[in-house]
Amino acid sequence: MSTDQEIPANQVNTENPEVTEVSAASEAAESERVAPEPTLEELKEQLAQAEKRAQENWDKAVRAQAEMENMKRRTQRDLENAHKFALENFAKALLPVMDSLELGLQAAGGDSPEVQKFREGSELTIKQFESVFAKFNIVTIDPMGQPFNAEQHQAMAMQEVEGAQPNTVANVFQKGYMLNGRLLRPAMVLVAKGAEKPSGNAPIIDEQA
Repeated sequence: MSTDQEIPANQVNTENPEVTEVSAASEAAESERVAPEPTLEELKEQLAQAEKRAQENWDKAVRAQAEMENMKRRTQRDLENAHKFALENFAKALLPVMDSLELGLQAAGGDSPEVQKFREGSELTIKQFESVFAKFNIVTIDPMGQPFNAEQHQAMAMQEVEGAQPNTVANVFQKGYMLNGRLLRPAMVLVAKGAEKPSGNAPIIDEQA
């Protein structure tokens, strides 16, 4: 074959091995180039930001923990109240029945056998009611002779009562009741008041005249 024979253009290898090696070396050097070290001020700023984020996260964790504790206490308190006062409406419904029994017993006068049997039956029923009330911590408020307490007593009237100290309960029209320390119904009472002092403008009567 003749050495002067031309090689087709599509068979000419245009790739230069030396150029390829230089380009690869340049890319490797670029990838291995180390970023400049941060300055002291930059490090301080990064540290301050990291501490700020840490404090914010800590505050969030503390608040979340506090909210969980508060929710736990509220739930516990609600459950306790639910157990304590589940019978509140039922107990209120029983109070008029107790009132009727006591009023009927007070009105039952006479010594006939029928009246005696009625009184005995009413007293037994009242004792059974009192036993049930005590079992469920329903406490009677019967403040006769005690100082008036606006939180537990409802004053129906005030008047002078001989022998009674002012601002004390002189009569109980209707007993009150409490359930586990919560007022179911106030006691309706008559409150004694002090004697009115004579007016300074009242005329002076000369008994010797």
